[in-house]
Order: sequence, then structure tokens, then C-alpha cells
Amino acid sequence: MTMTDKREEGALEGLKILDFSTLLPGPFATTMLADLGAEVLKISGPGKPDIVLDYPPFIEGTDVSANQAWLGRNKKTMLLNLKKPEAVDIVKKLIMEYDIVMEQFRPGVMEKLGLGYEALAEINPRLIYCSLTGYGQTGPLSHRAGHDINYLARSGNMAQAGRTETGPVLTNMQVADVAVGSMNSVIGILAAVQYRNRTGKGQRVDIAMLDGLIPFNGMDGTAFLADGKVPKREGERLNGGCMYDFYETKDGQYLSLGALEPKFWAEFCHCIGREDLIEGSVWPEDVKAVKEVIRGILKEKTRDEWMAVFDGLDVCVEPVLSVQEALWEDAHIREREMVVEVELPLSDGKKVTQYGTAVKLSESPAQYRYGGYPVGYHTKEVLKAMGCSDDEIESLTSI
Repeated sequence: MTMTDKREEGALEGLKILDFSTLLPGPFATTMLADLGAEVLKISGPGKPDIVLDYPPFIEGTDVSANQAWLGRNKKTMLLNLKKPEAVDIVKKLIMEYDIVMEQFRPGVMEKLGLGYEALAEINPRLIYCSLTGYGQTGPLSHRAGHDINYLARSGNMAQAGRTETGPVLTNMQVADVAVGSMNSVIGILAAVQYRNRTGKGQRVDIAMLDGLIPFNGMDGTAFLADGKVPKREGERLNGGCMYDFYETKDGQYLSLGALEPKFWAEFCHCIGREDLIEGSVWPEDVKAVKEVIRGILKEKTRDEWMAVFDGLDVCVEPVLSVQEALWEDAHIREREMVVEVELPLSDGKKVTQYGTAVKLSESPAQYRYGGYPVGYHTKEVLKAMGCSDDEIESLTSI
């Protein structure tokens, strides 16, 4: 039995996905689907760099990067030069079996290749075709280039984030890519699968990262739509306008304080010996003055000393952990299996440490069957099964 054959039935068993996406959003979406049982065949262009998959470090003794080992998990991978008509014909044959497509090109690129939704849906009307872009398939910005920071900026979120003195701040989190692009792609694909199960019809799924960030303006955005009041940086309940904030401790570390409800705020005030602040609530009239008091008090002890004070109490205070503390040392994250050991193919049983999948299913849990293969590893296997000769394979995969 090969590693590829080690498959127990997952929740999404029977779904077969042809993945043309690159970078982070699309590949992470299909990794989630693969972890939950879908069969994913990743198509890459020969000689085309991918700044995510090519990003170091590489696993020692291999040509596989840590990102490829993660984002290629549970997937097959093949090379095809889609600029060649013969390669387009291969895709048209594959979609009769892999009847879900994930692509992340700008609008019109797949159409120029002869692989747009309309062309492929004529061949297989059951096709589900997910297009993930920054700005969507329609609208004046649809062809515009962008990255996570750009979508966050244009969505309105950054105008109320950060500090009054410094303006918006970078978070080192790919919010638009992962929390929006990847997750909404998974939701869209599975919604389309449910529709197909009921009607037999496939459809186009149009996911825009900017679209998905609009609700991230949250309650202040909803309030603006109702009363026209523009939220201000450090002026609202959740962006620093009340005690809900980060606070430095004696050792230069930080605590997060989320004690919004009266009972949590009261318990917090008891813990710091300032019961007189309870009546003013977490959002007192003299916010700046009270916040300075809290800052001064929390600087009197180290982060861990304060966590010992709050231990076992409902105060909604948590430490700001480093990546090492969160991924290596935090017992809760480990018990939740958000860090897992995965066998790396072609490495004599070598295991790599990766993120786990956040969706927990009691009857059909996520499976981590193998880490990512080198890009293009399954090309010959797939094309041979389709009847291609060695010469044809060479032609289909050459630049």
C-alpha cells in the first residue's frame, strides 16, 4: 500500500477537485477540503514560480518547502502547460471526473486559455467552478491586482484599526487571504455541492476577498449604515475606545483585556485591587484617564505573575503569546490538535510538524495522510492513466 492509498472515508469522500490556484488562499481552501476527505489534484505550470511554495525554509534533505509540505497535504500534484491546446484537452477530460474546479487567476485568464466556466460547463453541466479573486468577477476593480493589505485597506476596516497617533498597523495575519478567501471558497463550494445534490446542476462560485471583508467592519459598520456615524480609531468599544485593549506588563510582555460584561469587569477590578473602578464600567466617561491607571497597575507585575493572579477566574484576560509559546508550548492548542505530525512522502518516514484543521467532526474527523509531494510529482501517473505516451507527457509539461 502506498501512502496515497492510506484513505479512510472522510466527510467529503467522493468530491474530486481540480485545483489551479496559487499563493495562499486557494491552496489553503483545498487543503481543508482534502483533510476532510476530498480528492484534490493540484495543477501547476512548469517553470512558474510561486512565492508561497518557494518561500523558505525547505525541509532538510528534501526539495520541498515547509509551505509545500503543508499546502500540498493530502493532494496529488501535476504539471501542465496550459498554453498548449493539448494540455487544455487534458483538462477537459479531467473535469468529467474532477468536477469541481478551484482557480485563482484574474478574471478572463482562464477564458483566454479555453478553460472558463462557460466552456467547461458545456462539457460537464454538473461542474462546480470556484473563482477566487481580490475584487470579484464583476465591477470596475475586477481586473485590479492586489494583496491582503490592499483589500483590508479598501474595505474600511483599517480606517478604524490601529492607534490614533500612528494610524493603521500591520498584523502579520493574512485576514483577507485565509479568514475570507479560503473560508468563503470552502463555504461556496460546499453550498454548490449541496445544490447539485438536490438539482443535478453545477454552477459558478464567485468569491472576492474584498466582498468578504465588508462584514468584518462588524457592529460599528452596521451602526454606521443605520445612523451615519463614522467610527473613529480608538473611539469605539472594540478598537481601543474602552478598556478592551492590550496592556504592557513589567517584563515588556503584553496582556489582552476583554472584560466587556459587567461581571467580568468587576472581577478584573477586584483582582487588581481597584474596586472603585467597577461602577464606571469597562467604558467610563474618562476613558483615557482610567486606561492610564490600568496601564500603570499592569506594569507592576510580569505577564506570568498577572496570569497567576487571574488563574481560574472569569476575567477575560489572556497573555499575548509568541508563536513558539502558542504552537510549541500551549497545552490547549496541542490538545485541540491544531499542531500535528504528518509523514512527508519520499523521506523514509520523516515527519513534519504542521497546522491541524480547525473543523472537528465526531464521526469523520480530518485525516493527515501525508504531507505535500514535490510539485508535479504525480504528472506521469495521471497522464499515463489517461493514455498519454512518454513523448506526449514531455510535450504537455515542457515550457
